[in-house]
Amino acid sequence: MTDIPKDEDTTRALFRLRDFRFYISGRFLGTLGMLIQSVAVGWQVYDITESPLALGYVGLAQFLPMVLLTLPAGDIADRIDRRYIVAVAGLLEAAAAGWLILLTLTHTGDVTWFYAALALFGSARALMAPASRSFVPLLVSPLQLPRAIAVSSSTFQVAVISGPAIGGGLYLFGPVFVYSVCVALFLAVTLAFLAIRTRPPVQTEALVTTAFQRVTAGISYMRRTPIVLGAVSLDLFAVLLGGAVALLPIYARDILHVGPEGLGVMRSAPAVGAIIINLLIIWRPIRARTGHIMFACVALFGVATIVFGLSENFWLTLGALAVMGASDMVSVNIRSTLIPLATPRQMLGRVTAVEMLFIGASNELGEFESGVTAAWFGTVPAVVIGGLGTLGVVGIWMWLFPDLRKVDKLSDVKPQQ
Repeated sequence: MTDIPKDEDTTRALFRLRDFRFYISGRFLGTLGMLIQSVAVGWQVYDITESPLALGYVGLAQFLPMVLLTLPAGDIADRIDRRYIVAVAGLLEAAAAGWLILLTLTHTGDVTWFYAALALFGSARALMAPASRSFVPLLVSPLQLPRAIAVSSSTFQVAVISGPAIGGGLYLFGPVFVYSVCVALFLAVTLAFLAIRTRPPVQTEALVTTAFQRVTAGISYMRRTPIVLGAVSLDLFAVLLGGAVALLPIYARDILHVGPEGLGVMRSAPAVGAIIINLLIIWRPIRARTGHIMFACVALFGVATIVFGLSENFWLTLGALAVMGASDMVSVNIRSTLIPLATPRQMLGRVTAVEMLFIGASNELGEFESGVTAAWFGTVPAVVIGGLGTLGVVGIWMWLFPDLRKVDKLSDVKPQQ
């Protein structure tokens, strides 16, 4: 699993791990390619249709395959070498980008074909996600895991910030150039994961269980493991109720009057907060009072949401958004470390798939919930209600899941037999 002493817990030691370097490189390039492509596709589809609804279909075309395929992909990740799964998914992503090149060169005006290419891309992401996300615990020691998760999250956030800007700049050379760059990036992901030498364990229950039992085993394990269920559901409902970021355009235009430039800065503020806290975690990982810290940070997320909702000052709003991103990242780091430690290795892909399905759904539904409550009660009351709801969830979850609240050292967390 690792070729360094377990007590050598430093960032330098982490990056001496050859396989971890390949993993981080592949994750960064894949995320960068996805975000660069999303800018080009959105601009091109809107340029063809001039319809905001068409942009909604762009997201839907990618989201639906992920809903349908994530749980089966978790089962596949536990039964087949994860390196090959990610490599195949990278090839499928490259094929989707190549399809977009072909559609652009043929000057098609039927965006249905663009949605089909994006559905292929969404399917590839669904196949890749559980295998990729459950790889980190196999590359590092349990002691290194919190720091490794923080490094991985920071890499993701850097791609989130830089990807759209790079995509916008590359689009000046035309969509074919952008998609060609994406093809190269997705192929690089395939090569990076094929270069990893660590061979993940595969589960051996396939001959004695049905496909349905295997696919739903992650849900069953989560239901009977309070620590895992509490961690995932806490984040699920906190994000669901605190999805105020979806209302940023209203704040930028009607409340703060900062225009599209201010909206861009506001959208970046949570990621900036997340990167700063990730750097702190890389420097000094969370070692004790983990459960209390997790609940405290989710509560802080709720308070920052309320401040954001009530703010009429641009700088205060940026500060609140940064705190939201930072506090959310702490809870994400703890959850992403705790779940692998509390899950048997042979089930890690399936449990990770359930986690991703829940969190992905909470992001989508959170935006919907914010829009509905804003339509019912007004924008500011909707955000404040969401923040108060998050605080209520924290209180209820501390009562429902005392084992999660009492988690001290992450190193003490073990899989339930």
